[in-house]
Amino acid sequence: MIQPQTAPEVDGDTRTAPMLLVADPDTALVHDLASALEREGVDVAGAADGAQGLIQAGALQPDVVLVSATLPVIGPVEFIRAVRLSRSMPVLLGVGEGHAEEAVQALAAGATACVARPYRVPELLPMVQAAFTGEASARKVLAVGSVQLDVQAYQVRVAGRAVHLPLREFELLHYLMRNADRTVTREQIMRHVWNSADTTSTNTIAVHVKRLRARLGDTDDRLIQTVRGVGYRLVTPT
Repeated sequence: MIQPQTAPEVDGDTRTAPMLLVADPDTALVHDLASALEREGVDVAGAADGAQGLIQAGALQPDVVLVSATLPVIGPVEFIRAVRLSRSMPVLLGVGEGHAEEAVQALAAGATACVARPYRVPELLPMVQAAFTGEASARKVLAVGSVQLDVQAYQVRVAGRAVHLPLREFELLHYLMRNADRTVTREQIMRHVWNSADTTSTNTIAVHVKRLRARLGDTDDRLIQTVRGVGYRLVTPT
């Protein structure tokens, strides 16, 4: 349930459910996320700007803080720095298209990881649950062949060489690597990467796949294969 802005201080040691604080000016987006996470047993507190968010972070002591790259009053980078002065809980930055620079600055300021905005429950839920149960938040690095993707550091390397990817291509590669050696349909890609149910924008996917292949040096399409009429498959080299 979304907590009121005047919520009293909560003793984190006595809570029976994990708590996520979302500092985001889009109240409708926060409400939808809260409704979805509540069904998974997560309490969600909302703050519409950075000033309110800092007050809530101190009062509620949430397990995880999620801050939007569009946060007003106190911006996301300043917000993260302020939280990091006194607290060690995971701080996630919600980013959309065109927020690559904000992602780099936020990570440098102490953000734990970047997540897609609009937010996706399958991406957020494991992080919140892990923080609540005290599981070690080991750095998550995916590797397929010579390609390595560091989720928390927002970094990709190919044969040891750093490769900069725009946010959407990073998310596309992340999704393909999580499903390595499995065919994923265009509909699945639109739903999980673009957070859209639109099944008519297949050309959008094709353009991003083409750019991603070029950046990864996949000139012969051996790494990211097209499954004609279905979708794509990222293949582990043999």
